Amino acid sequence: MLIDSHCHLDRIDLKPYQNDFGCFMQDVKNSQIEHLLCIAIDLEAYPAMLDLVAGYDTCSVSVGVHPNVHEGKEPGVDELIVLGQADKVIAIGETGLDYFRSTGDLQWQHQRFRNHINAAKALNKPLIIHTREAKQDTLRILTEEGADEVGGIIHCFTEDWEFARQALDLNFYISFSGIVTFNSAKAIQDVARKIPADRFLIETDSPYLAPVPFRGRPNYPTYVRYVAEHIAQLRGTSFNTIAEQSTINFYRLFKNLP
Repeated sequence: MLIDSHCHLDRIDLKPYQNDFGCFMQDVKNSQIEHLLCIAIDLEAYPAMLDLVAGYDTCSVSVGVHPNVHEGKEPGVDELIVLGQADKVIAIGETGLDYFRSTGDLQWQHQRFRNHINAAKALNKPLIIHTREAKQDTLRILTEEGADEVGGIIHCFTEDWEFARQALDLNFYISFSGIVTFNSAKAIQDVARKIPADRFLIETDSPYLAPVPFRGRPNYPTYVRYVAEHIAQLRGTSFNTIAEQSTINFYRLFKNLP
């Protein structure tokens, strides 16, 4: 069985499923995916996202505001704590830093990141971290705010082994997306080979970043299999080994999963 540790189910293109979410979820089940972690991007869409998956025991959610979101409600620590107490919520985020899409004075982004970390610590729930072209500041803020108390996931990993090593020291898992299947992703593939077996996860980040052979098309949680297969090739092991180990790792991190 497989787990997609990071997807955006409220943004999936359901046209191939007759716009029927239930039909889509049946396909997920048929693909032997036993759990999905549906990740929040903003607070405005969060209630509808929560309603969408409410009837599915195989879905959990996070709550938070993505670092690239410039409009809408700014997440305060107290509000994140209240929202994060819902039964379906097992993580806080996605949060972090992004210097690729956001420029200028980014102190607001730093403060948003710190708010999420403090809420996660108050709730004792792991963090979902997004970082792009901001690795040093990401590690610095995680360290300054004591994020190692709760740990979490560096999602859609796109950095090098040195960053991965420091993230591991801060009690974080490394999650590989479809990017690891790209021919150009040599540094990420190197990390996938080196990462300790008990510290990696797999994800799709669907509907974004579809793996080879679907690159450039809409992504789906059912494609998480291709991520697992490629990591198995990189590590010289079997698909079943990667599927089983990544599932064990997920449940170890989210030990309070309802």
